[in-house]
Amino acid sequence: MPSFRHGDVEIAYLDQGEGDPIVLIHGFASNREVNWLYPGWVATLTAAGRRVIALDNRGHGQSTKLYDPADYHTGKMAEDARALLDHLTIQRADIFGYSMGARITAFLAAAHPERVRAIILGGLGYKLIDGVGLPDSIATALEAPSLADVTDPMARTFRAFADQTKSDRLALAACIRGSRQVMTVDEVSRIAATALVAVGTKDDVAGPAGKLAAVMRHARALDIEGRDHMLAVGDKSFKSAVLQFLDERA
Repeated sequence: MPSFRHGDVEIAYLDQGEGDPIVLIHGFASNREVNWLYPGWVATLTAAGRRVIALDNRGHGQSTKLYDPADYHTGKMAEDARALLDHLTIQRADIFGYSMGARITAFLAAAHPERVRAIILGGLGYKLIDGVGLPDSIATALEAPSLADVTDPMARTFRAFADQTKSDRLALAACIRGSRQVMTVDEVSRIAATALVAVGTKDDVAGPAGKLAAVMRHARALDIEGRDHMLAVGDKSFKSAVLQFLDERA
């Protein structure tokens, strides 16, 4: 996979297909393959005539691992995505983020409105404003000697996921501690990009989609029926809604 340097950070990414570009930003403890390739998003979007670009966020996948929480401020990760657009000489693109990636997407849209056409915020609703969805206890679980030492159900899920993907657990612990920024109602209301906010009806991490969409200028909400935070990612109705949203924007 190709990569580029943004300051001291090497960012790995994939670039497939032709057509209007869309940048995919994955969630915490995931990577471009787990979040986008395996659930079929890359195939779905390229088949729909899109150029699909998906990066490994700093601390994840094949990108540089960092161990200072300050290096994972959401604004810094948004600048990684902006730098990727610069690297590929893409002036403007649609941006699709899931969970932490949706938070990064919102920060990117707020900081660089001229680079963002439309945004899709998956797995993140009103928690963009009212607190961060994932608890800090996940960092402690990632630093635990083994999975057997973790008793909290949600923390145990993320620890098992990190073990399964062979992630750098200490880098992830620094990431979750450093990327817990929120936005104010006023900041969210000033995001100019048209938005789709999509959250599973059984998601206990993201906060309500409709409540966030109501704050935004040009947004609609999608409730992904019967899906929790993990299973909503590859849902067929989610894919259909995203394709419809992108077609309307085109």
